[in-house]
Amino acid sequence: MVKTTIKTTKSEEIFAAAQNLMPGGVSSPVRAFKSVGGQPIVFDHVKGAYIWDVDGNQYIDYVGTWGPAICGHAHPEVIAALHEALEKGTSFGAPCVLENVLAEMVIDAVPSIEMVRFVNSGTEACMAVLRLMRAFTGRDKVIKFEGCYHGHADMFLVKAGSGVATLGLPDSPGVPKSTTSNTLTAPYNDLEAVKALFAETPDEIAGVILEPVVGNAGFITPDAGFLEGLRELTHEYGALLVFDEVMTGFRIAYGGAQERFNVTPDLTTLGKIIGGGLPVGAYGGRQEIMSMIAPDGPVYQAGTLSGNPLAMTAGIKTLELLQKPGTYQYLDKITKKLSDGLLEIAKKTGHAACGGQISGMFGLFFTAGPVHNYEDAKHSDLDKFSRFHRGMLEHGIYLAPSQFEAGFTSVAHTEEDIDRTLAAAEEVMSSL
Repeated sequence: MVKTTIKTTKSEEIFAAAQNLMPGGVSSPVRAFKSVGGQPIVFDHVKGAYIWDVDGNQYIDYVGTWGPAICGHAHPEVIAALHEALEKGTSFGAPCVLENVLAEMVIDAVPSIEMVRFVNSGTEACMAVLRLMRAFTGRDKVIKFEGCYHGHADMFLVKAGSGVATLGLPDSPGVPKSTTSNTLTAPYNDLEAVKALFAETPDEIAGVILEPVVGNAGFITPDAGFLEGLRELTHEYGALLVFDEVMTGFRIAYGGAQERFNVTPDLTTLGKIIGGGLPVGAYGGRQEIMSMIAPDGPVYQAGTLSGNPLAMTAGIKTLELLQKPGTYQYLDKITKKLSDGLLEIAKKTGHAACGGQISGMFGLFFTAGPVHNYEDAKHSDLDKFSRFHRGMLEHGIYLAPSQFEAGFTSVAHTEEDIDRTLAAAEEVMSSL
């Protein structure tokens, strides 16, 4: 047990009980704090940019329920819309007009999407889009990048990021070799490696899937020309380009990374923000490709809770809020202040560090860098990060409990929140 200066009695009791009820005491691995050590805090409630735990401690939150809380937790307009929707029922399992409304908003916003299908998670969206890629091209192989995480489906658990990176699992037991035999991997930002894979099997690759900005191996941005190069290569070889924008969609720009970098993929997966904090996922793309999905076409995919009225309601209201003038300029301003400040403090206190931000997404590595891919990220000082994470928690700052996860800000964060965070960071880094 890590020595703590904050009261954690109730968190410890609840987490101890949880470990006898759920594997590791959690419903998702990274929450267990395995990579940073110490006692995870148990949340009681959230509001705006803040968290309160069951012991009454308050924190400034930079996880934002792993990205969806871009407008701040429990935004009053989202909550009001959900109260109204609740009166009509929690699930229909049938068409509702809310699906049309959110679908139109997504299609209007995301350059690659002409038709969209709603599902219940980012993992589900990526599973479905892989099946669609293969059906449309008639090919089996797919290229993914080391450290990019596309959910926990068998075929994607090859050199994956997120919790797999956090826990140091090279692949997952229970995944047959036959399932991943058609999954090819390359280092992120290495266009030559992708060219070599296409040259080896020019007629067998269905497509390339990637996080256009990596958030599941820490925050890693694409090098100049990388996304454009992938677009050209996939065109050349008759393969599809898929952007997994579960994390970047509606976060680094209203139209996602494809708007930000002006590169349009064939297909896109979405999640997180489009559900406004409720379980959601989606995939979409060109009409000719999406028309292969049942019932229009032969590619089967279904879900009882897909298009759930509560998730659609929260998503619609969240996207409406994001359309307010100045939203992304504000996110960029405060996040840049935070990121630049952290790097400046690291330098001032004698720590090798690198990082950056785009809009409301940021990252900090304890390595001199630069970090272009997952291999570079693995040079980070993980012990130092764990001590930094715990120190910040003690100072009332909640960061992702892994070196290999991006951080998130929201429009609810204030300049004062950033100042308090940087003051805490200077105190913690001075003592590392």
